[in-house]
Amino acid sequence: MDVDTRLLRYFVAIAEEGSLTRAAERLFVSQPALTKQIRQLETLLGTALFTRSRSGMALTPAGRTLLTKAPDLLSGWDLALRETRRSADHPARVLRVGFLAGAANESTPEIVAAFGRCRPGWRVDMRQAAWSDPAAGLTTGDVDVALLRLPFPGQETLRVEPLFTEPRWVALPSAHPLAVRDGIPFRDLWDEPFVAAPPETGRWRDFWLAVDEREGHPVRIGAVTDQPDAWLGAIANGYGIALAPASSARFHARPGVTYRPVSGVAPSGVGVAWVPACETDPAVRDFVRCCRDSFPAPPPDGTPD
Repeated sequence: MDVDTRLLRYFVAIAEEGSLTRAAERLFVSQPALTKQIRQLETLLGTALFTRSRSGMALTPAGRTLLTKAPDLLSGWDLALRETRRSADHPARVLRVGFLAGAANESTPEIVAAFGRCRPGWRVDMRQAAWSDPAAGLTTGDVDVALLRLPFPGQETLRVEPLFTEPRWVALPSAHPLAVRDGIPFRDLWDEPFVAAPPETGRWRDFWLAVDEREGHPVRIGAVTDQPDAWLGAIANGYGIALAPASSARFHARPGVTYRPVSGVAPSGVGVAWVPACETDPAVRDFVRCCRDSFPAPPPDGTPD
């Protein structure tokens, strides 16, 4: 009997999250679709893997047994898949690095140059992902390592090295009445329509809507986009406003869009991430070290060097 590895991934996600809702968010699938896939796996195995209740999903004895084996199976398959894809895409000496617009920004060339000095003859293949994939191809095996905005869905299943944080600002149409202010309390933005990421991005979307910092105030969605150009266009055309990293004022400047500091929201982080299966990959480890060296930790007293 052959079992699709996707079904095993779904099973592990539910077991780790203890909730269909959280697992669906982590996997970027709908809850009904996830329920259907788990039932398919249970049918294939001929046994129930979970008991379902209002409090969540609990493993049956059979489910607990499968959970002891599935992660190693998936890790081995991930490693084989990544090495195969790397060989097919680029015969040798190429590291595939995923990234999102507005991740490491001006530090990216420095990181790539440092990696080149560390590994002469190697090349970094930078692959930009849409905001609909906050993991930038990492979870699908399309890249070996990624520079990402934190937090992102599925982060807890990966290895993540935080690099730096920066404030979240707001991007507004330049004609917006609030655009003339030097700074804006987030509370003053609660009733504004927001330009949002696609709903399937779950916690990523919620973070950039600052759902946890609204004290229960509902969010108004004016537009949904997953690319920087469409995002800027929606703001400039007056469909909504959006929270953004402060560096967006430099990297995503556009006529008709004004950026202003916002108080009352937590900062955004940037990190380098990789899958556990690549933990011992020398090229990945060198790239992570180059990232870390580009953002040295501040002195213990918090003062700059």
